[in-house]
Amino acid sequence: MDSKGFPTNYSLAHIGTLNNTLISNREIFKVAVKSNASSIIVAHNHPSGDVTPSEQDIENTKEIVKAGELLGINLLDNIIVSDIKGKSIRSLYPQVFK
Repeated sequence: MDSKGFPTNYSLAHIGTLNNTLISNREIFKVAVKSNASSIIVAHNHPSGDVTPSEQDIENTKEIVKAGELLGINLLDNIIVSDIKGKSIRSLYPQVFK
């Protein structure tokens, strides 16, 4: 997102396996840096359909927030999606984003 909250770019950073993915913060922020973004929204899917954040989802979100702070790029949210619904980690765990 730019400084006014408008999207500057969209990127598919990684495609995982049926129940696992391994992606680095470097890959997450690469497009944001190249796009001169001031903030990002991250989304990932849970193929099981259960969009409840796992402990790993929360820990990954904390690490993305830290990396963004170093780069001056704010993480607005990490959204978990399935085929029929989605859930915002920010709405459930706002303390992770502080």
